[in-house]
Amino acid sequence: MAKRTPRVTEGSNNVFLDLGFAPEEAEHLRIRSGLMLHVRTIIETRELTQAQAAALFGVSQPRISDLVTGKIHRFSIDGLVEMLSRAGQKVVLSVPQNA
Repeated sequence: MAKRTPRVTEGSNNVFLDLGFAPEEAEHLRIRSGLMLHVRTIIETRELTQAQAAALFGVSQPRISDLVTGKIHRFSIDGLVEMLSRAGQKVVLSVPQNA
């Protein structure tokens, strides 16, 4: 029996777009997931408990639980930027020039 070569499709650099979300929603999800990853990295790097993280970011412990379990729909871009700011992080927005 001959082995079949798996079919590979090149992605768009936005997994949410590749999953079929509308372009606008896919971009929001991409940005929010990136910001959430930064918040989680701070929690892990500083070895914070959820209670300590909640105090640092100025949110409740259940909000931290939502974040570490990936409940992306519960977070806005603004809220995540505020959390990062409270942790002393500077968030920089970059919009590439398209012709």
